[in-house]
Parts: sequence; C-alpha cells; structure tokens
Amino acid sequence: MTINIGTPERLIRLALGVVLLITAFMAGLSLVWSWLLGIVGVVLIATGTLRFCPAWAIFGINTDRGSK
Repeated sequence: MTINIGTPERLIRLALGVVLLITAFMAGLSLVWSWLLGIVGVVLIATGTLRFCPAWAIFGINTDRGSK
C-alpha cells in the first residue's frame, strides 16, 4: 500500500469525516441519511489516517509530493 494522499488532502479528509460523523449522529436526520453520512465519514477518516485511497490508486492520482 503506497501513500497517495498528501498532507493538505489528508487534513481535509479528516476534518470532513469528523463533521459528517457529528452530523450523522446529531442532526436528527432520517435513518438512511444518518447511515450514509456515517459511512462516508468513516471512509474519509480511514483514508485520511492511512494516507491511502484505493480510488486514487485505480486512477493513478497521487497528491503526496514526497513520493514522486
């Protein structure tokens, strides 16, 4: 698993993931929307933490400046 997420993108993913999780639990949305936001939030936090995005790997995208 090669790092393909740079620091700015990592911070954005982590922040957005936390916001989505908080929204999923606190906003009083329907069950479907809460689950959807929760799943997307967890995926963003996981990819930000691991610094690897499978979709970026498939498309050959690399935003990490240090691994070029």
